[in-house]
Amino acid sequence: MFESLIGLVAIIALFVIISRQQSRIGLIERELGALRSLVLSGAVPPVAKPAEQIAAEGKADAAPMAAAAADIASPAVSEPIVQAPATEKEAPAGEAVSGPWSAGEAPKAAEPVEPVAAPKAPGKPDIETALGTRWAVWVGGIALALGGLFLIRYTIEAGIFGPGVRLTMAAVLGLVLVAGGEFIRRTGFKVPVQGVAGAYIPAILTAAGAFILFGTVYAAHGIYGFIGPALAFTLLGAIGVATIAAALVHGQALAGIGLVGAMVTPVLIASQAPNPWALFGYLAIVLATTAVISRMRDWTALMAAAFFGTGIWTILYMTDAPGANLSAILFIDAVTLAVLAFVWLGRHRDETARAFNWPSIVPGLFVAFSALGLSIDPAFAAAGYALPGAVILAAMVAVALYRPLALPLLYAAGLATVMIYLGIIPPTSIASDFSAGALGVDGLPVATSNALTLRIGIALGLVFIGSGMWAARKFTASASFRSASWAASGVIVPLVILLALWFTFGNLDRDFVYAAVAALLVVVFAGGGEWIARAEEPSLKGGLAVSFALVGAALASLLMLHMAFNSGWTTILLGAAAIVPALATRWRSYPVLGWIPVGAVIAVLGRVAFDPTIVGAEFLSTTPVFNWLLPGYGVPALAFGFAAWQLARTTNGRPRLAMEAAAALFALLAVAMLVRHAMHGGVIDTGPMTLAEQAIYTLIAIGAGAILVAIDMRSPSSVLRYGSMAAGVVSVALIVIRHFVVLNPLFTDESTGRIPVFNLLFLAYLLPAVAAGGLALYVRDKRPKWYAQMLAVVAAMLALAYATLSVRRLFKGEFIGLWSGLGQLETYTYSALWLAIGVALLTAGVWLKSQVLRIASAALIAIAVLKVFLFDMSELEGVLRALSFIGLGAVLIGIGLFYQRLLTQAAREKIPVVEQ
Repeated sequence: MFESLIGLVAIIALFVIISRQQSRIGLIERELGALRSLVLSGAVPPVAKPAEQIAAEGKADAAPMAAAAADIASPAVSEPIVQAPATEKEAPAGEAVSGPWSAGEAPKAAEPVEPVAAPKAPGKPDIETALGTRWAVWVGGIALALGGLFLIRYTIEAGIFGPGVRLTMAAVLGLVLVAGGEFIRRTGFKVPVQGVAGAYIPAILTAAGAFILFGTVYAAHGIYGFIGPALAFTLLGAIGVATIAAALVHGQALAGIGLVGAMVTPVLIASQAPNPWALFGYLAIVLATTAVISRMRDWTALMAAAFFGTGIWTILYMTDAPGANLSAILFIDAVTLAVLAFVWLGRHRDETARAFNWPSIVPGLFVAFSALGLSIDPAFAAAGYALPGAVILAAMVAVALYRPLALPLLYAAGLATVMIYLGIIPPTSIASDFSAGALGVDGLPVATSNALTLRIGIALGLVFIGSGMWAARKFTASASFRSASWAASGVIVPLVILLALWFTFGNLDRDFVYAAVAALLVVVFAGGGEWIARAEEPSLKGGLAVSFALVGAALASLLMLHMAFNSGWTTILLGAAAIVPALATRWRSYPVLGWIPVGAVIAVLGRVAFDPTIVGAEFLSTTPVFNWLLPGYGVPALAFGFAAWQLARTTNGRPRLAMEAAAALFALLAVAMLVRHAMHGGVIDTGPMTLAEQAIYTLIAIGAGAILVAIDMRSPSSVLRYGSMAAGVVSVALIVIRHFVVLNPLFTDESTGRIPVFNLLFLAYLLPAVAAGGLALYVRDKRPKWYAQMLAVVAAMLALAYATLSVRRLFKGEFIGLWSGLGQLETYTYSALWLAIGVALLTAGVWLKSQVLRIASAALIAIAVLKVFLFDMSELEGVLRALSFIGLGAVLIGIGLFYQRLLTQAAREKIPVVEQ
């Protein structure tokens, strides 16, 4: 307890010191920026005066001041050096900067040079320069570090010195390297070659020294046991933090080495009784130190790495779920959020330059993951840690609201909340077993579904709604993406919470309490969208944030209908609800208002696909026409038609076309379903697929093709053009495969119905024939020729099949399977029928000037001729055989006379009349 108190006091003192240094750091940054801008703009600072001029002026104190100014004004040696164009008072750009070996020599006066129009970009260093500068320095630094370790190993193997002396020598070598790097830096060392600033010698010497010191302390503890865990932990942490701090003058690479060493330190030190407060207090110090340095140098990668290391340690600690200390977890999460908000994302950062700061993604993920673990892990949930987890999520939202650049915190908090409340829905609960170190779905409720879960859900929903709408309005004029993100979180998360609570605690059949909550959300989201729209620039333009709010209102209304009404009324009212946003376009020109009715169409289609009977098969009346199918399909069709009519007078865009298509489709569905209902005695959704059901699908496909063609003619689109032809091809394929072969009553002996005319044959063959023929006529001049001809041939085949099967039904009754045989009169009737249809097709082909129909008539008459000569001659007897041949001959002679007359008339029209 005493150690925890000391650690807490140390952390508080650290944050007090950091907060006091914020203003000083900002002042230094502004002064440094001003001096750097002077240098880069070509202005001559006092340091550009030659030493002789300084001496001649008699200013004895000018030299130290100039040296100090040069140290401040020069950019960090780890950054690329940008030189201004040379002037008469400056050294030429190509001259190398003097190093410590010539520090005592006074710089020579620069000779006047001709001014240049623009400085030339320095070329890349050649291979010789790279090998002699950058690679030599880096390999040399690695060699120094390894040499120190090899020296220690040699003394061990040779037994020259004892362990204590060897460790002392290694420590001295590390300190000497660090001191040497600092000495070279202070004596004025600068990189003279452009492009090799990464081979900065002081930084490499310091890194090698830190590496040796890390190894020395670890050997003293882990190999020889000279020092205990507490002292080793302190020394390793101090070396890591000091290395990170030294990066202020040596560059980001050294900071990365120090951060890795600091994060690995807890792994190197073993303890019989590990103290979480010592661990997280140490991580808090490392994280805060890294944040201060990263902010001063704007090292985003280093900051992200520090957040990553801290998050990994937090998750590793939480894997020991039963023994985890809740206070320690909350402490490190709070420190992470505080460092992000008050240190890394300081006031000096421009919050409007970009949507978010990418290093904030890392703490967002890990902190949200810890909150998720506290809420859904069995051990944590059993201990009642769901409330602290919710507090963490609310804190993440608050930090994202306070620091707009921390927008990823909002995403992470929203995702964690959604996962938590999806996890309470039985039986597909999302579980996270930290004790096993893996994620999975086990089908068991993990989160405790009690009153606390209900209250937490309500509180989190209010947090997301309030913050989402307020922030969306705040940023809607300046940052549309940020505004849309807040609006989306304020809509999606509360809706998921409401849905999960309804599934878990409510009555799924009908629950007016939850329906009232959903209705309240409709009002809140709709009002919030209007409130946000009034803050837009220009006002009331209906941007992305407004769209999210209004879509949320539409989804909340969908939930309200499901909660308050049964299946049938939900489908009907949902279709009728499409009228509301269409009417709203009279007063507001928001683009989303036209697409919300399209969303209603999709929702109704989903409900119809799930339950085509509208109210369930057991509640569907057997009364033809006047049953739930009529309002279930008819009311949405009327509502969609009215919405299309209204949109045509306001927005008149793609949504209007979609609503027209939906109205036509649901009208066709209404007719098809009522016919199926009447033919099957009120049963439409049981048993295997029948020919009647397939006929409905075929009619829908043909109707969809016609609708798409009509829409395309009013508003041309390649999608509609090819989509309409695809619907036609699909319908033809269904007819050929299923109507003529798979589900043909001749092969299946399926009942054709007891009604003489309006039976299965009427639905499966005549109606598709009329639909395909009508579509073929409609698309003659609107689609490729082959498409119209294909539909015409299929229509003729369907009509022939209907006539032939109707004759079969007349002779055989309800069941017309082939195995029932053929009578002589029936056989003769087929010949007469096919000849009559052939003549009818010929007449229609001549009247419509359709070559396809004339060819079809010729093919059908040829089939009839073959039947008469090959089948009727052997099967028919007596007068029927004679009548068959007489009829065939009469028809063929008539066709010949008809064609001769046509040809004679055509020839006369081509011969010009010569006057006498």
